[in-house]
Amino acid sequence: MKAKYIILSLIASLAVLVGCEKEGFHFLDGLKVDSSYVSVPLAGGSNTIMVSSDASWTITDIPEWLTVSPASGSAGETTVAFSAAAALDGRETTVLLTSEGKTQRINVIQGVSVVSTASCAEVLAGPDSKTYRVTGTVTGIVNTTYGNWYLNDGTGEVYIYGTLDSKGNTKNFLSWGLEVGDEITVEGPKTTYNGTVELVDVTVIKINKSLIKVAEMDPEDATLPIEGGLFTVTLDNKGNGVYVDIPEDAQDWLSIASLAGNVVTFRVAENNGGDRETTIVFKTTDGKKEYTAQQALSQAGAIVEIVAGDFNALEDGNALFRLKGVVTGIVMDKNDPTKYNKYGNFYLNDETGKAYVYGLLPEAGGESGQDVLTAKGIKEGDILTVVGPKASYNGNPQMKNAYYVEHTSVTTITCADFNALADGADLFKITGTVSGIVMDKDDNAKYNKYGNFYVEDETGKVYVYGLVPTLSGQSGQDLLTKLGVKEGDTITVVGPKSSYKDSPQMKNAFYVNHTEAK
Repeated sequence: MKAKYIILSLIASLAVLVGCEKEGFHFLDGLKVDSSYVSVPLAGGSNTIMVSSDASWTITDIPEWLTVSPASGSAGETTVAFSAAAALDGRETTVLLTSEGKTQRINVIQGVSVVSTASCAEVLAGPDSKTYRVTGTVTGIVNTTYGNWYLNDGTGEVYIYGTLDSKGNTKNFLSWGLEVGDEITVEGPKTTYNGTVELVDVTVIKINKSLIKVAEMDPEDATLPIEGGLFTVTLDNKGNGVYVDIPEDAQDWLSIASLAGNVVTFRVAENNGGDRETTIVFKTTDGKKEYTAQQALSQAGAIVEIVAGDFNALEDGNALFRLKGVVTGIVMDKNDPTKYNKYGNFYLNDETGKAYVYGLLPEAGGESGQDVLTAKGIKEGDILTVVGPKASYNGNPQMKNAYYVEHTSVTTITCADFNALADGADLFKITGTVSGIVMDKDDNAKYNKYGNFYVEDETGKVYVYGLVPTLSGQSGQDLLTKLGVKEGDTITVVGPKSSYKDSPQMKNAFYVNHTEAK
């Protein structure tokens, strides 16, 4: 009996040794480390290991919080440092050392990992780098490869950026079978990206499947036309009863037409404004606990005319707005400053301010990156009309991926040719040097408030009688002083040809840009 146990023990030992070698830990022919575990102080600091290799090597899978130096090397012995800034809680990772098909795993640990159980509100208010465990309902799934989705527990909503599978692997989110309405407990470190609070690469602790789900919709795309109509939702409900929650901000245009068992029909009113959307919540219970399901509903709307100042003050959303203004500040290609950026990034100016357009499409639903500005012959000073939604980036308002509607091309002309024109309403652009600024008749140290001056080029000079900030801007604002324009500066203005006592002039020209004299 004893011999039998000894033989089994030897077999087990051999199995362990083979398993260690197969995993690539510590010793591989031609690739060695003096330690496959690295500890970094919680308060921040570094630690080193020695890499011995017969060929060139590389360390990969390095997270943002960890610095590895050097991360690659050649044959021989190399001291590698692992460094990290101070952390609120412990954290750990595994990096991969590879050389000629061989892989050595190196475990890096900083401090002792402490998981804090928290509500979504506490996560949102808490510090970055801290690891949280939170329980809530899945309210929306964004990416089914990495597992990006929203979790809401009633106190707030947190964005989950990456979900590990049961073996700790990425890109296997579908293995969980997670659906909107399911209750889930996850834990992971908090970070903030462009103002959005995220829990990154979370570990799933528990899933409690919802007793209620949306089975069918009519219409299937959950989108109603401008004129409104009926929207029907059929539920798969294993709970007791159905309760419907319509958000307060949608109650003036969305109501329940009928509720028959697990079929709910909504009445959607005609939409006289911009695009709108809402999320309907369906609830049931098993007598002990409440379960929910959600369904988004959108309705097309009219395109709302708007000015730049009002546009910038809007909340972000999907509603479409029509904006008309003067093109300024076109972003050029970073690799070729003589060409426009192919996405079409620029400002549209009107009398209320300027709006940044981030991306211009050739038409509604068109593809981005087509250099529409060049294709349409649009240049600074032209008058352009676009349609798009209100968005933001780093807190700054923008119209993202607007689509082209129409534009009025402004003709570039010399001073001499402009003076020779007949009076009319057509618009012309002149670039030249500022001279002969008219001063205030009551205070010779100040400019005339209307902005009267000459703009000169190599062919002659044009008298500008009044400078306004945009196409339909108000005069009398002393724009020259506000913009810091001085004699000798180079200025670009746009306006029509007119005359006063047979003397040619550009009356109420609108400002495009200027460059200070060197």
